[in-house]
Amino acid sequence: MLAIVRRYEAAGFRAWPAAAVHYDGTWVVRLTAGHPAKRLNSVNPLDPGDTQHMADRIGRASRRFDAYGRPLTFRMSPLSGPDLASHLDKEGWSRFDESLVMRLPLADAQLDAAMDQIPLKDISRFIGASLKVSGSDVSLRPGLSEIIGAIQPEAGLFALEDGAEALATLICVHDGDLAGLFEVATDKSARNKGHGRNLILSALKWARLRGAREAWLQVEAGNMPALALYRSLGFEEVYRYHYRRPPGHE
Repeated sequence: MLAIVRRYEAAGFRAWPAAAVHYDGTWVVRLTAGHPAKRLNSVNPLDPGDTQHMADRIGRASRRFDAYGRPLTFRMSPLSGPDLASHLDKEGWSRFDESLVMRLPLADAQLDAAMDQIPLKDISRFIGASLKVSGSDVSLRPGLSEIIGAIQPEAGLFALEDGAEALATLICVHDGDLAGLFEVATDKSARNKGHGRNLILSALKWARLRGAREAWLQVEAGNMPALALYRSLGFEEVYRYHYRRPPGHE
């Protein structure tokens, strides 16, 4: 199981790269000045047995986060292990924002009827559409542009539009036999009309034609509409992760 988790964690780091990455043993410290997303600004432990000098290492991580103006945040997957979790419990750290990692073998996906769609080449146009449908602040444009530009595997930028109006957007990262879905969003005025489903199927069809054999994604546990959509497409849970912060940083 841990080998499977490591595979998805590594794919996630490649698909959604942080601006700065530091290693403290097997703890991966990811920081990004231009974007506040927790997965881009968190400590990611990758070995349950790496529990030496935890207090000192947490202190070092805290100083790095202070330098970036970010709250110290740990992203706790099954690779974090029970010893670190117990230490954080004793120190009174809060736990929040649980997410699921889900997978779908593309051989099982019903993609034959999916619309053939060519990803956008215009990053600026995609970012504008993505910010609009997700309701995100336009101040995130430079940071999102930097992240997308730093993605090393092939990234397909997908947007479903009605004329000049963006209805749904997503990023599909083709990485070997994996196809990761990121930033999946549908405009509030266009929800419950199948736009998200259609765009996901188009993106997965694109990725399968390039050799991907398995799709995966991350979704917040409380996002019931998204969970219902992904489960209806055949996605199944692989594991969960959550975030933790020290007292006074909730």
